[in-house]
Amino acid sequence: MSKEWTPNSWRDLKALQMPKYPDAQALKAVEQRLERFPPLVFAGEARKLKRSLAKVAKGEAFLLQGGDCAESFAEFNANNIRDTFRVLLQMAVVLTYGAACPVVKVGRMAGQFAKPRSDDNETINGVTLPAYRGDIVNGIEFDEKSRIPDPERMVQGYNQSASTLNLLRAFAQGGYADLQKVQQWNLGFVANSQSGDRYQDMCQRLSETLDFMAACGLTSETTPQIRETDFFTSHEALLLNYEEAMTRVDSISGKWYDTSTHMLWVGDRTRQLDGAHIQYLKGIENPVGSKIGPTITPDDLLRLIDALNPKNEPGRLTLITRMGADGLAKALPGLIRAVEREGKSVIWACDPMHANTVKSSNGYKTRHFDAILAEVRGFFEVHKAEGSHAGGVHFEMTGQDVTECVGGSQDITEDNLSDRYHTHCDPRLNAEQSLELAFLLAEQLKDDRAKIRESANGND
Repeated sequence: MSKEWTPNSWRDLKALQMPKYPDAQALKAVEQRLERFPPLVFAGEARKLKRSLAKVAKGEAFLLQGGDCAESFAEFNANNIRDTFRVLLQMAVVLTYGAACPVVKVGRMAGQFAKPRSDDNETINGVTLPAYRGDIVNGIEFDEKSRIPDPERMVQGYNQSASTLNLLRAFAQGGYADLQKVQQWNLGFVANSQSGDRYQDMCQRLSETLDFMAACGLTSETTPQIRETDFFTSHEALLLNYEEAMTRVDSISGKWYDTSTHMLWVGDRTRQLDGAHIQYLKGIENPVGSKIGPTITPDDLLRLIDALNPKNEPGRLTLITRMGADGLAKALPGLIRAVEREGKSVIWACDPMHANTVKSSNGYKTRHFDAILAEVRGFFEVHKAEGSHAGGVHFEMTGQDVTECVGGSQDITEDNLSDRYHTHCDPRLNAEQSLELAFLLAEQLKDDRAKIRESANGND
């Protein structure tokens, strides 16, 4: 970290994908208000996540990072938060039980509001307006007033994040996550599905294990690990005005933390080494991540790693590949070799969503489930071939019964997209598709861990 770093040092550099607020005084007033607000998360929580991610970097755990593409103000309610949390719990149990591997659970929740856009403007029927950049910036309605960036939306984003975090903590620590209730987590529309059947079968076997443990005196009353779970939050570090206002000095360590969330990442569009977003992330102590696409070179990647993790600290940096199956097979091996050659400690995670976005014949933005699975399989195959660790996945999903991604065991077609297409931005996996992905991940991870054990035994 440069000695000159301050929470506002990003302002001296070029900041891409940032809104242009028309009223500078109103923006400054909101920033000053946010600076006085209580932190949403605490430095100790961020340190705990970093320790958990250090185990992922060493191949001892797996990162499950998922949630909404872009949280909205209109759809904010307890049921949506609960359902997304519940699906992530289900996925984690499938992975933990199926692959005997600890899972670090990180939600794209409680702050995932701002979104990068391909164009600054949007034109409909000859009318051109500023692009929608997420509810924390402007409104999705296509009218002039809604599309004007409004700094007051940052206050609403803060308040919604606080309420979401409060509920997530209650779910994670208050008994909802009790493994003895694992069979009660299934959503109604998943219960009678192929994935639901597989999940119920796994639950039956898990319940038998828990019954045996209870007979030995290990129950949710005596063992907190059965009753509670660690659950962390994350979002893209895009709206730097908000992130700066939430950056505080930790009273224990004296270091800077972004208290808006536990983990932040920078997107593929904003990871310029001389840009504002990388400058901001350099100075905070939270775990951070960076999306990387197929165009990044090994040298550029090494420079990015040095900028974001100069101390080579395990758990500090997650590299999130977003390449598509074909692009990944071509680009990823060389990147892994460069990182291994230089002895860099990173977590490799796969984002199988963003490089697989297409437009359907009826005009909807969608993703093909088969393409998502193909990229995940390719990710594991490349790491297996390179002798490195496939550390996690990063994906967009919801607990709602949406029809936004085609395919899967539900056999959602392009004609079905209009049935329940609710996303404010990019298409998300629904609960059943997310469970299907979890079972695939469990198989891949189990195979990987078996090969690691074989290799270790061979070296004894």
